[in-house]
Amino acid sequence: MRPDVVYSGGQGLHHLQSGHRGHHFKSGRWAHVRRNEEGDLLQSFWKVTAVVIHDFHGSGQHLLENNRVFPRHTRHCHPTHPSEVVLVIGPSKVALMHMRTIAGRSAQPLGLGCMGMSWLYSAAGRDDETSTAVIRQALDRGLSVFDTADVYARTKAETVLGRALKGVKRESYELFTKVYFPTGDGKNDRGSSRKHIMEAVHGSLKRLQTDHIDLYQFHRFDYETSLEESLSAFDDLIRQGKVMYIGFSEWKASEISAAVKIQKELGYNRFVSSQPQYSALWRVIEKEVDPVCRKEGIGHIVWSPLAQGVLTGKYQPGKKAPSGSRARDKKGGANMIGGWMRDEVLTAVQKLQPIADANDLSMSQLAVAWVLQNPNVSSAIIGATKPSQIKENVKASGVKLSSETMAQIDKALNGVIERDPSKTQSPKQRP
Repeated sequence: MRPDVVYSGGQGLHHLQSGHRGHHFKSGRWAHVRRNEEGDLLQSFWKVTAVVIHDFHGSGQHLLENNRVFPRHTRHCHPTHPSEVVLVIGPSKVALMHMRTIAGRSAQPLGLGCMGMSWLYSAAGRDDETSTAVIRQALDRGLSVFDTADVYARTKAETVLGRALKGVKRESYELFTKVYFPTGDGKNDRGSSRKHIMEAVHGSLKRLQTDHIDLYQFHRFDYETSLEESLSAFDDLIRQGKVMYIGFSEWKASEISAAVKIQKELGYNRFVSSQPQYSALWRVIEKEVDPVCRKEGIGHIVWSPLAQGVLTGKYQPGKKAPSGSRARDKKGGANMIGGWMRDEVLTAVQKLQPIADANDLSMSQLAVAWVLQNPNVSSAIIGATKPSQIKENVKASGVKLSSETMAQIDKALNGVIERDPSKTQSPKQRP
């Protein structure tokens, strides 16, 4: 049995209230869910440990867990065992969210990346309302992880996220943010010194309108600050209750090992996560970083599983990028995606379409499902600039690709996959 979370709509709530199959949803019993509101077959027979009647707008919400009723506005609970499920009944249409257990921790397989909010300020037609709509759709679809950084839009992305989550019960979602890149023009507005970390976390807390950050991450390795100083500051933040867990992004294997050694020797709180770029096209962590993380019990929260959108298949070889796409955004997006906009890459990606079709998946769903096949991937951070993208990508959370399908993907992308571990790197000098 796999861990699952099922989100159902008003019809499901009606069935519960009317008693239609309602007795099957009692804690500890087995439930058979046939189809969602869109007619998709939901896999059957899960062990139910909790029932949430969820109304995002606040009309009625109760949680039954082991036959206990929790207060209103409790949005979700995590399964206590990999074989158990949480059944959620809510006003939005049904989506299936499979929970994962990594290194003994319950993890949501998908999170919403908020870096795109930085582009909302430079791209025409995108504003705070669009960002808020995306965030609310994520909540309604069962996503509770929001990944941001103080550098995104020079702190504005955190501000938008904090506003969008205002009024949502704090225990119902997890905030991930990062520190390192410049948030101002001063010499102390960057890096991983104790001074900057302490000042940066207070700024993030204020902008996010919260009293704690669930996961605080080194955005890059700081070669200008001793590891002991940086790790001491992070440990203090946990002890002060301002941060729950700590992690890092884009560190080399040797840097991870050195930091963990210090944490063990000095009794500091340990890293729980690595946030590397990872996709079917970008596999640079597999040779060195991934083995170290497995050894140390560190799970990956991967970014860019769609390779900046290239793996959606929307970019065609020999053709102009679609209007409004990231590749056309000369203020930021085009630079990030530029490395993939080669005809040989785009041609190879098009070979994935029949593979996706054979598995009844969209190209983006196939790409997200691919990264989740790595057993040490705790979560994949997906970006979205409109609510419909959340709806599509969330369906990939529980997909299991066969070994044959994985081999077909490798064959299709052969020759354009980046595997060089030296590509994992941080700036030698602070930006």
